[in-house]
Amino acid sequence: MEKIIEQNLLYDFYGELLTEHQRKVYENAVYNDLSLSEIADEIGISRQGVHDLLKRCDKIMTGYEEKLKLVEKFSMTRERITEIKKLALTTNIQNDNTDKIVRIADAILEEL
Repeated sequence: MEKIIEQNLLYDFYGELLTEHQRKVYENAVYNDLSLSEIADEIGISRQGVHDLLKRCDKIMTGYEEKLKLVEKFSMTRERITEIKKLALTTNIQNDNTDKIVRIADAILEEL
């Protein structure tokens, strides 16, 4: 399950940097859950060709992540905002400011 989440995040951040052909194959495999054979039949290449293309896409997007760290920064930001929200909800002093902090945290998390 974690691999699927990682693939989705990598694709969300770096998918536009793939070619249209790579995106189509990757989306069919990851999002549409098509088998290698189904994808191969659809685009007219071998099953091994599809497998190699998917591996290449993963390698390309992982390479971008190693350099840019956008997924890592996104995940860290999400964790920190969640922690801020938890602290605001569990503070001994509840007032308009803590409510405002929770609302802001929720808004940011929703945008992410």
